[in-house]
Amino acid sequence: MRIVILEDDLSQSEMLRWVLEAAGHKCHTFGNFKIFQTALYRESFDLIVLDWVLPDSSGPSVLQWVRETLQLKVPVLFITSKMDEENIVQALEAGADDYMMKPIRRNELVARVNALLRRAYPELTAPEVFEISGLEFHPKFTTVLRYGKRVVLTQKEFDLCLLFFRNLGKPLSRSHIQESVWSKDTDLPSRTLDTHVSRVRSKLALRPENGFRLTPVYGYGYKLEETNNPVAQSSQNASRLSDQ
Repeated sequence: MRIVILEDDLSQSEMLRWVLEAAGHKCHTFGNFKIFQTALYRESFDLIVLDWVLPDSSGPSVLQWVRETLQLKVPVLFITSKMDEENIVQALEAGADDYMMKPIRRNELVARVNALLRRAYPELTAPEVFEISGLEFHPKFTTVLRYGKRVVLTQKEFDLCLLFFRNLGKPLSRSHIQESVWSKDTDLPSRTLDTHVSRVRSKLALRPENGFRLTPVYGYGYKLEETNNPVAQSSQNASRLSDQ
C-alpha cells in the first residue's frame, strides 16, 4: 500500500520508512506541513502516518486539514511523545484512527498499520475471488471473468483493473497508479499509462450504461466509479440470458 509520512525528525522518518517498506509498503516522507500539503493536493495515498510536533504546524491542525480537504477518509496513525490522556483524546476526536507512543516499536508499527489498512480496505483480505457487478477477479490466476466469460488481459492490464476496482470511487494519482502497477523506479512514458487505461476500459466495457465510469481527473490521474444506472442492470440481465 502507499503510505505518506509527515515527520520532521530525519532519523525517525527514515526508520519509519525502512520498517514499513520492509513490510511491503511504498512510503513517501515529508519534513514539514507545507510540502506535505502540496503532495496531498497532487497525489493519492492509502494511509497517513502523522507526527504530533512539526516545525510549521501541529499534528491536530494537520489532521483537521486532512479531514476537511480530502474527498475520502484516509486512515491516519498518530505518532506522539505526548503520553497524557488529554492529548490522546484530542487526537482521536480530531479524526485519528490510531496512535502510537514514541519510542516506536517496529513490530507494533507494522501490526498497527496493517490493521488500519485491513479495516479501511476490507477487499484486500477478501477471498481469492473478488466479485463485483458481474465481474470476477481471480488474482491467483491473473484472470477476470465478465458474466462467466474470460476477458483476455496482460499482467499489467490485470494489475491496473484490480487496482481501480479495489479503489472504487477513489481518485488515484498518476504516480499512485504507476507505483502500484509498474513500480516507482520505472521510467514510464505518460502515454503508456493512458494506453493501458484505455485498453482496460475497452476490454471490461467500463461505460456508464454498463454500470461503471472510468474517467481522467484533470491534472491528477483517474477515477473508477459506479454509475448505478438502471439501464446497466437491464443490460446485465440480457447478457446473462443470451449466454444461457
